[in-house]
Amino acid sequence: MTRGNQRDLAREKNQKKQADAKKRLGAAGQEGNAGLSMDNRMNRDADIMRIKQEKAAAKKAEEAAAAAANAKKVSKVDPLKM
Repeated sequence: MTRGNQRDLAREKNQKKQADAKKRLGAAGQEGNAGLSMDNRMNRDADIMRIKQEKAAAKKAEEAAAAAANAKKVSKVDPLKM
């Protein structure tokens, strides 16, 4: 046990080195983007965002409808016209 934690330090150093190398590859080097051109990636991402926006709008409309259905009808009374 004369080596101490040298093995652990070397492992951490190697992991950091590999992470830095992966960062330098950019978007094209990521696993999800393999084999796609920039235009294809942009179209894919735009489609995903469009779907997210549609879901968010549907959820917002559903919540507004539920709130309107649960809201009590309050009539304003003008005390001067009584």
